[in-house]
Parts: sequence; structure tokens; C-alpha cells
Amino acid sequence: MDFNMKKLASDAGIFFTRAVQFTEEKFGQAEKTELDAHFENLLARADSTKNWTEKILRQTEVLLQPNPSARVEEFLYEKLDRKVPSRVTNGELLAQYMAEAASDLGPTTPYGKTLTKVAEAEKRLGAAERDFIHTASINFLTPLRNFLEGDWKTISKERRLLQNRRLDLDVCKARLKKAKAAEAKATVSVPLWNDEVDKSEQELRVAQTEFDRQAEVTRLLLEGISSTHVNHLRCLHEFVESQTTYYAQCYRHMLDLQKQLGRYPRGFPGTFVGTTEPASPPLSSTSPTTTTAVTMPVEPSVTGLAPPGDTALCLEEVAPPASGTRKARVLYDYEAADSSELALLADELITVYSLPGMDPDWLIGERGNKKGRVPVTYLELLS
Repeated sequence: MDFNMKKLASDAGIFFTRAVQFTEEKFGQAEKTELDAHFENLLARADSTKNWTEKILRQTEVLLQPNPSARVEEFLYEKLDRKVPSRVTNGELLAQYMAEAASDLGPTTPYGKTLTKVAEAEKRLGAAERDFIHTASINFLTPLRNFLEGDWKTISKERRLLQNRRLDLDVCKARLKKAKAAEAKATVSVPLWNDEVDKSEQELRVAQTEFDRQAEVTRLLLEGISSTHVNHLRCLHEFVESQTTYYAQCYRHMLDLQKQLGRYPRGFPGTFVGTTEPASPPLSSTSPTTTTAVTMPVEPSVTGLAPPGDTALCLEEVAPPASGTRKARVLYDYEAADSSELALLADELITVYSLPGMDPDWLIGERGNKKGRVPVTYLELLS
């Protein structure tokens, strides 16, 4: 107990002298040992790495889980070292609602069939999202957390030790300076001041050695930030690959859904669905400078167009409008559902134009002596 009290008193004395030295440095009343420029650059780079890693980590968590309540729940499970329960994604929940709506409203109606098809696609999208979140958490978020909770805590601990060693060194320098000043002013008891100077010099040598040793340890850890950057770079590539895979899966699922919905009517039988607004431009990876979203020329009157209640076209009697036609590139294959449609092959060029009263999602396409209706979403209108 006596030993512990002495140690406690000694630690309290050291803490007090460090506090005094630190305060005097802040007020400019004491000299401070400066670190070399390279060491300061290492410290600045480490601080920047830590700050940006925290920001990237937090925003990635928001990207993967926008719900703040769910993020808090996952954080608590992680701290309690318990497995996070499986959670239904928004896409899967939407798919469930659509499937139930189709069953309730009539699965054999056009609306019910479309709901069923969209529900299946949304379910696949939800599964793809779940896989992406899982992969991104393992390959990207976990390494960032490991750095903040492991390497950075070690660096911070050693930096605090270095700060204490520097304060001890500056205290010893100040003490030696005072001893030498007192020795120079003294006219008596010279041996006493000589002993005080020798003691201060010995303490300074010990403090300098401890400071240099701690500075080298801290320097090695700070230089290890370069390895951290390399590791984070690899993790970033894996994150991009997983995100690319996720969006590619989403694109394929929606492309399949689009093809399936192309065979379903936009309205119920006997309902006119024509509109004068142009169709939305098709999805394409081609540069915007080579494509334009345009409204196809419409002939004021064309013989052979069926009345609104009948969607059949007399293709033999349909002629291109006098106002002109457009060229279009086919984005992907399309199989004609009946004789009124034109089968398409990917990358081929065809001539297209619109007729009054047509569904805006369809055009008349011509290839040689063949003509028929073609879906706009399968085309890239060329300028």
C-alpha cells in the first residue's frame, strides 16, 4: 500500500509538471521541441486519412442502409457481438405487395398479369440488392472499420506517449536552463549548483533517449499509413466491382421485364391508349451526341389505320408520311408477336415513322419490303 501511494504521488507530480509545461507553451512562456517537417507531414497525412475514412465509412453505410433506425439496430447488434437478423429489402417488400395485389385484383386480368411480372422482377432486384449489401459490407466496410478501431487506435496511443515524452524532455531542458542560470549568478555554494546541473543534464539525457525511441516507434506507425492506403485501394476496387455487378444484374432483370411487358397491352381491350406526347428516349449506352429524343413525323391522315377500338393495321395500305421518316438502330433482338409486328435483330438499321392514333411506345418499322409495328424501347433513334 505504501508503494502504491508513492507511485500515485510520483505520477501526480509528473502529470502536474507536464500540465505546467503545456500551459506555458500555449501562452508562449516556455520553449517547445519541434518535430521535423517530414514527421509533421506524416502526422497530417495520418489525420487526413482518419478523417476521410470516417466520412467515407459513414456515407457508405447510409448508401447501403438509408434507414437510420436500422443502422442503429445493426450497430447495437455489432457491439453486443450478436448476429444481425435478416431484414427484408424494400424491393422484396414491394414485390410481396404487388403479388398480393395481383392475387386480389385478378391474376388473369392485364393489370394482374403485369403486377405479377413486375413483382417477380422486384423480387430478383431485392435479392441482388441483398447480395450487394453483404458483399460491400465484407469487402469494403469491414476493412475501414478495422483501420479505425485497430491501427488508428494504436497510432493515437503512441502519439499520446510521444506527446508526454516531448513534454518531459522540455521540462528537463527548462530545469537545466534554470540550474545553469542559477549557477552563473551564485557567488557561494558552487559545488551545490554543480551537482544540480549534473543531475539536470543526466535527466535530460534520459528524457532525450526516451523521446527519440518513442519518436521512432511513432514514425514507423505513421509510415504504415502508406500500406493502409494500398489496402483501402484494393478494397475500393472490390467495392466498385460489386457495385458494377449489382447494377448489371438490375439492368438484366429490368431488360427481361421490359421485353415481357412489351407483349402486354397498355390498356384494357377496346380502350384507346393513343397520345400525342412523344415517347421517352430509349435506354442506351451510346454517346448522347449520336442520339436524340425526337417526335416522329405524323401524317395528318393515313388510309388503312384501324379505328380506335381495333388495333389491327392494314400494313399493305400504310405508306410513309410525306413529312419524312427516321433511321433507327435496333438495340436488341425482338420476336414479332403476330403478323402486324416486325421482327428485329440487334444492331441492324431500319426506317421508322409514326401514324396518328398509335400508342406512343410503338412505331411503324420498315426493312426492305417488310414492315410492321416495332416497340420504341428496342430502338435508338439516330440524328
